[in-house]
Amino acid sequence: MTRYLSRSSIDESASADVRLFCFPYAGGGASAYGRWQRTLDAHGAGVRVLPIQLPGREGRIDEPRFTDLRALIDDLDAELDDELERPHIFYGHSMGALIAYSLACRRQQRGAPLPEAVVLSAYRAPHLPAPQIARPEASDEELIDSLAALGGIPQVLLNHPDFLSALLPVARDDLLLCTGEAASMAAEPRRVPRHQFAGRRDPQCSVPVVV
Repeated sequence: MTRYLSRSSIDESASADVRLFCFPYAGGGASAYGRWQRTLDAHGAGVRVLPIQLPGREGRIDEPRFTDLRALIDDLDAELDDELERPHIFYGHSMGALIAYSLACRRQQRGAPLPEAVVLSAYRAPHLPAPQIARPEASDEELIDSLAALGGIPQVLLNHPDFLSALLPVARDDLLLCTGEAASMAAEPRRVPRHQFAGRRDPQCSVPVVV
């Protein structure tokens, strides 16, 4: 049993045509994809959503978080290996896009089964530098302002210190994960179809920089 998936999500995926592994954005957890299954079922997609729960958040809050991308990808590759034998797709948003793409690259390098497709949103194309959200050493105020400007913190929660005190350490570690030496995505061609999406008004990852 892998630590990255809930037992219920694995059991429910037994009869699915395709498994959709969803990787969260910086500061986020598996609950970000909590409503996706209902929507896909309403369209008869035949896809089972498997949200990835990274350590140090939600149900894994007591576990140390990764700040090195290579170490995280090695752990994901080993932990998810058995679950990735069946047809599957990777989806990642923002930091999750970096993780999803890097994991696909890692599995191609070692000849492991690959996803049917990699779907990425809100992250720059592999040959471009990673988007700069905020410096990991930024003050709490600077980090809050940066995350709020990107929509990462709903306005209604900005005046709740308990929420912010829980979020900021996770966000700082995730920034380290995204800006480390290994965080530049490889630009060489992959054997996996890649689909990239961007918001027209996204200041960090507009349409021209994701394709």
